[in-house]
Amino acid sequence: MRGLPPQPAPSRQHGGSYIEVLVAAALVTVSLVPAMQALRTSSVGATVHEESLQHHYLLLGRMEELLAEPFAALETAAAAAGDPSTPTSYSDAGGTPNRRLVFLSPYDGDNADADDDPFTGTDDGLVWVRVEIEGTVQALESLSTR
Repeated sequence: MRGLPPQPAPSRQHGGSYIEVLVAAALVTVSLVPAMQALRTSSVGATVHEESLQHHYLLLGRMEELLAEPFAALETAAAAAGDPSTPTSYSDAGGTPNRRLVFLSPYDGDNADADDDPFTGTDDGLVWVRVEIEGTVQALESLSTR
């Protein structure tokens, strides 16, 4: 009769050694730095996105108001401004947070004068409308017709 196979001698190692614990702690510490940077970056990105979205809706609201105005009122305000780079009376008052500047100008849609300048040789019944947040690059542009 055969006996049981010999059992290996029990190992003296029970659990992790001190060196293994130190290496694991170092790995965790090293990997936390990029993880924390990623969280910080996403937090800043969320704040920027929220502000950008708020500006977009402010611009969109003012643009909708302007396009609902009678064409004659826009035409009069454009003539009063005299220049496409001069803010009109439709702009928010100075000192308003997120001040919206409104620019209006007669527009040359067909380029009949062939100078490639949309603000010379203007067409009757066409007004260029631009709304921007002062101090930012965010803006919306459209045309209004009679």
